[in-house]
Amino acid sequence: MAKTLSFASLHLGVAFSVGWLLTGKWWMGGLLAVIEPACNTVVFHFHEKLWKRIEARRALAAGPVTR
Repeated sequence: MAKTLSFASLHLGVAFSVGWLLTGKWWMGGLLAVIEPACNTVVFHFHEKLWKRIEARRALAAGPVTR
């Protein structure tokens, strides 16, 4: 959990810094730091659903596993 929190803090800091440096507005950096991870969370959800569907199709195409 500590590693996850550390990465999240780093990610938010980078998003804030990039937004601020590109626009010169601290509030835009803050907005980006909040919106970008939220968008990524939604996209990740749908990516996982699609990925599981692809894996299921591959498993069906491969046939049963024999031992």
